[in-house]
Amino acid sequence: MKPLDLLELFTLGFLWGGSFLFMRIASPEFGAVPLIAVRVTVASLFLLPFLLHAGRIGVLRERLLPLTFVGVVNSALPFCLFAFATLSLSAGFTAVINAVAPLFTALVALLWLGERLSRLGVAGLLTGLVGVILLVWDKLNFRGDAITIGICAAMLASFSYGVAANYTRLRLTGVGSLEIATGSQVAAMVVLAPLCVWLWPATMPSAGAWVSVLVLGVASTGIAYILYFRLIARLGPSRAITVTFLVPLAAMVMGAVFLDEEVTTDMMIGCGLILLGTALATGLIRPLRWGAQ
Repeated sequence: MKPLDLLELFTLGFLWGGSFLFMRIASPEFGAVPLIAVRVTVASLFLLPFLLHAGRIGVLRERLLPLTFVGVVNSALPFCLFAFATLSLSAGFTAVINAVAPLFTALVALLWLGERLSRLGVAGLLTGLVGVILLVWDKLNFRGDAITIGICAAMLASFSYGVAANYTRLRLTGVGSLEIATGSQVAAMVVLAPLCVWLWPATMPSAGAWVSVLVLGVASTGIAYILYFRLIARLGPSRAITVTFLVPLAAMVMGAVFLDEEVTTDMMIGCGLILLGTALATGLIRPLRWGAQ
């Protein structure tokens, strides 16, 4: 993996890690669907001027159906499911469930595209998953119905990401990251608009909630998806989706910095395993070859 790819991977992990904190803040006031409708609208308004300036707006019409599919499966559906999950789960715990996405991506790639991971790649995914489990083992609680439903929603969202990553590679190869990011957000905006009107909260959300959704739209969606689709194009979906191993790490670190959350030894060990798993799965660490000159 090239240094630029690694830098973009960690930047994306930071942006998406922060998204769970902002959803946790804004979801109770907006509601899951209106929050995400505003999020993708802000992202669309942020991205469209760049696409217009590049003279590539015609791509949205040429690739309308695949971009719409990606908009639903990679944005509208999983965003709403994760926002719903944060109503009953903590931001960090929801981010951890998001780390299951690479396993779903590999499974979908195997069953749909016939793509197999190397032994090292499998070892990396499993190492990262072990790190995620250690990170939150003492926080797991399946006793409440709301928590169970929230976990199921987050798992379904992670599966949706896995489908979208493989579909993007299959149907949108050769399409620029800006075009995919913009088209998918515009499609998600159009799909969610009627639901947003129907489910808009009776009480206007606070200024803090509005700031959260604006940051979600610009940084954690607009900028983040440009980086994400660039990584898919250069590295493939199975490697690009491993960014979700970094998301819990970013969420925990930001929680400690901005919310004064405790960082325990178990958390540090879990984060170390997540970083190791990501390095193995992305090829940053390769096995030594004895006798190599």
